[in-house]
Amino acid sequence: MGNITAIGLDLAKKVFQVHAVDEAGSVIMRKQLRRGQVLAFFAGLPSCLVGLEACATAHHWARELTALGHVPRLMPPAYVKAYVRRNKNDVADAEAICEAVRRPSMRFVPIKTTEQQSALMIHRARDLLIRQRTMLVNALRGHLAEFGLIEAQGLHKVAKLIAIVLDEEDRRISDIARQVLTVIVSQIEDTQTRIAGLEKQILAWHKNNPVSQRLATVPGIGPIIATAIAATVADPKTFCSGREFAAWLGLVPRQNSTGGKARLGRISKRGDSYLRRLLVNSAQDTYRNAALAA
Repeated sequence: MGNITAIGLDLAKKVFQVHAVDEAGSVIMRKQLRRGQVLAFFAGLPSCLVGLEACATAHHWARELTALGHVPRLMPPAYVKAYVRRNKNDVADAEAICEAVRRPSMRFVPIKTTEQQSALMIHRARDLLIRQRTMLVNALRGHLAEFGLIEAQGLHKVAKLIAIVLDEEDRRISDIARQVLTVIVSQIEDTQTRIAGLEKQILAWHKNNPVSQRLATVPGIGPIIATAIAATVADPKTFCSGREFAAWLGLVPRQNSTGGKARLGRISKRGDSYLRRLLVNSAQDTYRNAALAA
């Protein structure tokens, strides 16, 4: 057990797969672990390199392994896939992870702190509630359209439809329909209140984070985008330039070049879709405001 130098750990909800090798790459151990056995197993091992795919719970396990004296390395699953031999299963995945983590050219994902993950959780919850609000507003619009009540698009226009529903003297809507639509209106208002509460938490985190405040000085970047970047990018030094950061977000053209001839297509749309959407919307608003000012 003392000659284990690298381990590939395939994460799961209940059953984890371990693939351990020595310095020469010879297989020392293949083992399945239940969730409750993982920390006890690694506590009994000397310090070694542990490879994990950057998936759900990966940052938590990386922090736990660091506390035990190991050197965890997170890798994008797409980079590990190339090392899977033939059929895909837990044993093959763990072996591929162990092989990939030992490659000198492999690029690793910085481990996020609990503070960064907590800030991202606020963003994810806010994004979920915004989608739910959109669904409720669309439902309200669709139901009222059956009564010939149409209003212009935009969230700020929904207030007129809500006023019609809450006005009991407006006979354009039947009593039964009004009772149903009142439930939807109440849900919209409750969701809006919860979104506003999460945005207050984001603003409070922004005021206490110097990196987020520095990002907010960039034109078009507000507290929402600044906190999202500060929480998502654990180590900005990972990127050598702004273009490399843009490529990581999927904002550069997809290449299909060969024979010395460059073929560039549409943007690749790789990386964090939430952060990319925020930046694209911000760029569009900034460009539109600049055009209007000119």
